This record gives sequence, C-alpha cells and structure tokens, in this order.
Amino acid sequence: MDFGIMFANTGPFSTRAGATAMGQAAEGAGFESVWTVEHVTVPEGYESEYPYDKSGKMPGGDSIPIPDPLIWLTFVAARTETIKLGTGILILPQRNPVVVAKAIATLDVLSEGRLLLGIGVGWLEEEFDALGVPFAARGKRTDEYVAALRELWTADRATMHGDFVDFDRLITLPKPAQGSVPIIVGGHTEAAARRAGRLGDGFFPGKGKPDELAHLLDVMRAAADDAGRDPGAIEVTAGATGAVFGDDPVGAVQELADLGVHRLIVPPLSFDPDALADALGTFGEDVIAKVG
Repeated sequence: MDFGIMFANTGPFSTRAGATAMGQAAEGAGFESVWTVEHVTVPEGYESEYPYDKSGKMPGGDSIPIPDPLIWLTFVAARTETIKLGTGILILPQRNPVVVAKAIATLDVLSEGRLLLGIGVGWLEEEFDALGVPFAARGKRTDEYVAALRELWTADRATMHGDFVDFDRLITLPKPAQGSVPIIVGGHTEAAARRAGRLGDGFFPGKGKPDELAHLLDVMRAAADDAGRDPGAIEVTAGATGAVFGDDPVGAVQELADLGVHRLIVPPLSFDPDALADALGTFGEDVIAKVG
C-alpha cells in the first residue's frame, strides 16, 4: 500500500515556505505522493452542490487559497527528489488539451517522470460559465480530451478529429519522460467508475465507505471487461476519510487493501507548516512503516 497526501496545495501550503514544507516533510516521512486540488475561480454565492461534504459547500469557505496545481507541483518538484506529484484532480474539460499536453509533458520531464495526472469532469457549473466552457457534455468532452492527450504525448505527428478536438500532424515536444503519463480518473459516481474502466490507468473514487467503494470498483472492473481491458491493471486510489484514525489504523488499511486499493490518500495531518514534519513523521512510523 502506498500513501499520499490530499489537499497538499491549499491554505498555508500555497506559499513558498508552505509548499516546501509539504513536499519535503511528506517525502521524508515515507509518503509516496502529494496531491493537489483545483479551482481556477470560485464564484461567490455559487449554487452548485459540492458533492464531498454534507453541507454542499467546499470546506474552508470560498476564500481559501488554491494555487494552480501544475505550477505548484513544478515548484515542489524542484524542492524534492523522489515523491510523486499528483493532481487530484485537474478539471480537464475546462482546459485546452493541446496546452495541457505541453504543460504536463514539461512537468513530467522536469520531475524525471514523477507525475500522476488525476482528472475529473468538474461539478461547479458557475466556474464553467465564468471560463466560457459549456457545462453540458463535459463527460464526453473529457473522454475526447484524454484520447487527445495520449495522442499528443506518443505520436510523432499527432492527429485527431472529433467533436471537441480537431488537429492534424502536430509536433509537440518534449514528450513525457515516462513515454506517456498515467491518467487517473477521479469521481464518486458510477459514470466516473465506468470512465476509469474504459480509459483510465487508474481510478480515484472521491468518497465512499468500504461497501460503497466496493460497488464502484465492481462497476469499474465490469466496464474494463466490456472494453476488453484488464481490470487488474487499473490502479485504485482511495481517500482515507476517517479509516486510518480509528483504534486499528493498520487493520483499516488492510481492509481497503483487500478491496483492491493500491494507494491511500490522507488529508494534511497538520495545517501548521512548522509542525507538519513531526505530524507526518509520526504517521510514517505508526502506519506507513507497519503496512508498507
């Protein structure tokens, strides 16, 4: 089981000092990866329902700093050596895929192949409106953008003609250090699970208790079978919620591993950059070392 830290770029970790503390403390404590979240903007008074909290609103309010994930990860890459760099998630349908392909490949080269591209379709309709991107059909747009990214990363003369993407014989350099970049489909719905099964290198359910997670993994595996893909080759990342903070954190982690989870993501264990190394170090000793 690998371990990562979610919300790594938020709040106090949005600064130079905070980002450095996050990357270096996580790497030193034995975490495999750090994961960013994304919103380009948060329209005041939004009415769209945030799906990961009972309140329907994002935790921390509208004013918590959320730096651009790719720029933040580039900075952390320069301050670390081995830790993987994940977007959890990048709202792919809001971005031009040709521009994204270039940025992702550049970061992957500069980090020597440490990038994990988590993608999602987004939920905040008012943000799409502000960016001039249609909220409708964002799922189909996402599917096509994923295909476009892989074409741009791997083909010498990239060509694709679709409903949302249209380009011919594009030369896009550099290519990713990994040859391509793992694309991890994020989301808590059956639609996200099916998308992960059809085209993902990984699946990151955004929420769910073990029984809910097991159902989504069944949906993902069935979709992979239907697409002629190997379900076992799709890496599963899951959020910890409260699982690792109970009386038996090692047993809770093992329960998730038995479901087929490969990576467990926990929130920052301290929002004080000065205390972060101690907090993550304790988790590394008490949990990571015992289940790794």
